[in-house]
This record gives sequence, structure tokens and C-alpha cells, in this order.
Amino acid sequence: MKGKWLFLLLCLLLVLSPAAVSAHTNNSEGYSVIDVHDKQIDYRLQLDLIELSHAVGFAVDEQSDDLMAMTEIIAQNKAKLQQYIDTHLLIFANSHPVEGTIGQAVVSTINDRPFAELSISYPVSAEPENLIVDYNAFFEESDPSHANMAKIMMGGKQQEFIFTYEVREWNLGEMSFMTQAKQFLSLGLEHIFTGYDHILFVISLLIGATTIRHIFYLVTSFTVAHSITLALATLELVQLPGKLIESAIALSIIYVALKNIFQPGSKHAPWIAFAFGLIHGFGFAGILSELHLGGAHLAASLLFFNLGIELGQILIVSLVFPLLLFMSKRWASVNKWVTPGLSVAVLLFGFIWFVQRAF
Repeated sequence: MKGKWLFLLLCLLLVLSPAAVSAHTNNSEGYSVIDVHDKQIDYRLQLDLIELSHAVGFAVDEQSDDLMAMTEIIAQNKAKLQQYIDTHLLIFANSHPVEGTIGQAVVSTINDRPFAELSISYPVSAEPENLIVDYNAFFEESDPSHANMAKIMMGGKQQEFIFTYEVREWNLGEMSFMTQAKQFLSLGLEHIFTGYDHILFVISLLIGATTIRHIFYLVTSFTVAHSITLALATLELVQLPGKLIESAIALSIIYVALKNIFQPGSKHAPWIAFAFGLIHGFGFAGILSELHLGGAHLAASLLFFNLGIELGQILIVSLVFPLLLFMSKRWASVNKWVTPGLSVAVLLFGFIWFVQRAF
């Protein structure tokens, strides 16, 4: 009996460790909207304010929700921001570098997080036929997993791109379909592997499953459901508050964990996976909905982003399920302690995330 309580205590200490509290860490996002017209390039850049303060070197109250006060801090540090933009965001029009000036600088919220929104103007002598954007924000200073979803309107056409640590330069007119597919596939993989709440939910579904067929039904139900809401949210047909979605995702983890604790011998029904999959789909859609993808590229971007998520899920299931099955059959005595302890740890994660997101 002492061994069981000791194991549960260790799980509790693991959950309460500072590194484990956040569901999404070291994975900041950014958004770019570039409009090329006549003799002007207008660049609207949105960056996570907390990450930006770390990279540039100014202080903000990370617990505050006073957007006006945060905007004032941005105004006070406009010179630092301009210097940072000059060295981390380079634009070449027809192979010639152009200099931009920050105009309006405000703070807004995206998915309940404060973002600095910078309006940058780049004057050019004539509307460029070729444009190169070299983006290096955050990658070296604070967050190598940072991703910036970019959209450009140029020559009457719209294109999308994702800046990552590996791909920092965008040469307009040279991006092929395969490049775009690879980028959104990678973004989907990254999103599932850095979305620890989604991973814990999938693992919790696997606890108690004993057959490949049951796993197939669970994963298929979850996949179909989140694919539906991912598409609806990306198309902006259904919009729900980010705070509500993130809180509901935490509640889904709590529910499944409680069922694993109090009904350890029961299997999760596919309809449970489907119902909660609808909620998780809205969570997956956060990045794509902010990008406002154009019609010409929407289908491919959505398809490959979702495919990346599915590949990540398949890999997680392929690694975790055989281990759980092996433990349940070969180490039955050990599994009596491990499974409840794992479920308690998942429950505590879900509870902490719910409190953080709902209040």
C-alpha cells in the first residue's frame, strides 16, 4: 500500500514541476500580412508579446490583461523594436534591399494571448516583380520552434508561406506546390507533438484498449471529428472563443482520466472519442484560422496540415499502445500500480490546465 501512495506522490511532484505546468511551451507563433501595391509594401506583423519582450529586451507584466498599458510599453520601446525589425526582417524588392519604418504599434489578443501588432511601411520606387522576405525573429534569441504564418497579396494574387527555423527565406514566384505541401505537413506534425494536452488525451484513450480493432475505432472517430471542426473553423464557418475551447480540451482530459481511475476495466466508446474530437479540432484550427488562407491554396494547406496531425497521432499510438498492451499482459502486478498512477498524473495535468485557462 505504501508503494502505491509513493508512486502517486511522485506523479504529483512531476506534475507540479515548473517545466510541466504549461500545455504549450517554447512554441510561439507569429502572423504576417504583406500587401504589395503601387510604390508601397505594407507589412502587418503580429508577434507574441511575451516572446518579443524577451527577444528585444524590455519588461512586460506577463499576468496583466491591460492592453492599453501594454500598448504604452510598446510605444516606449519603439526605437528598440525598430532596431530589432531592421536586423531580423529583411525585404528585397527586385533584388534591392528596402528599409521599413514602424508606424502604428498596438497590442491585441489572439487566442487569449497578447500580441504586438506592428504596421511597417516599405517605400519602393516601383511595384516590384520579385520580392524576397528574409525572416529571423525569435529563432536565435529565444525560440527556435517559432513559426510565422505569412500571407501576401501581390500582382492580384494571394500566396501563403510559413517561416520556420529551417525555412527563413521566401522568394515569391518560386514556391512550388510540393514546398507548400511540405511546410503545412511539417506544421501539422509540429502542432501535435508540441500540443501536450492533445497527446495526453490520445494516450488516455489508449488505456484500457486491448485490441487493434478497438484502437482503430477510437482513432478513426477522433480523426473524423477533429477534421470536421478543423475545416469549419479554418473556413470561418464556425467560430468559438479560444478560452472556451482550451478550457473544454482540459475538461476532456479530466473526464477520460477520471473514467480510467474509477472504471479501470472499461473501454472508451468511440462516440466519446468523436465528441471530444470535435472540441480538439477547434484547438488544432487556431493557427490556420488566423492565417485566413486564400481559396486557391486553402484545400491543399488544410489537407496537408491535417495529414501532418494524423501522422503524428499514428506515431504516438504506434509507440504507446504496444507498451501499454505489453504491460497489461506480461507485468500485470506492476500494471496495477502504473495505470492508476499514470491516470492520476494525467488528471492533475488536466486540472491545472483547466484552472489556468478558465480563470
